Amino acid sequence: MHDMAENGKTIKTDEEWRRELTPEQFRILRQHGTERAGTGPHLGEKRGGTFLCAGCGQALYRSEAKYESGTGWPSFFDTIDGAVSEHDDRSFFMRRTEIRCARCDGHLGHVFPDGPQPTGQRYCMNGHALTFAPDDAEKNKEQTK
Repeated sequence: MHDMAENGKTIKTDEEWRRELTPEQFRILRQHGTERAGTGPHLGEKRGGTFLCAGCGQALYRSEAKYESGTGWPSFFDTIDGAVSEHDDRSFFMRRTEIRCARCDGHLGHVFPDGPQPTGQRYCMNGHALTFAPDDAEKNKEQTK
């Protein structure tokens, strides 16, 4: 069960997060880490479904918005409305736009203005910050194999 504040946000202590997340998920989501390119899950995920925050389960991206960016991280050209928040990131002597889960404030990745149309955005996400829930039709296909 996720601890929810009045505003619908998931609020937990670092100790609670450490108990619920893998060490890699904690490093990325709670300490703003980044996985090495090509090492995270979901890079090759092609089924229909929804990508969720690995911290709180918030629906973030639909599979229809996923595309192969060639960067080594799962990339999307659009988000589910209200699912993420943007933050100015000036770490490592760069200026980037950090993307966090709007519910638990977990670090997901960054957005860049070099993605495909219709948005022109590339939401470059850490695979360990995400989980995947296949659509019911996709689940049924797997069960009949």
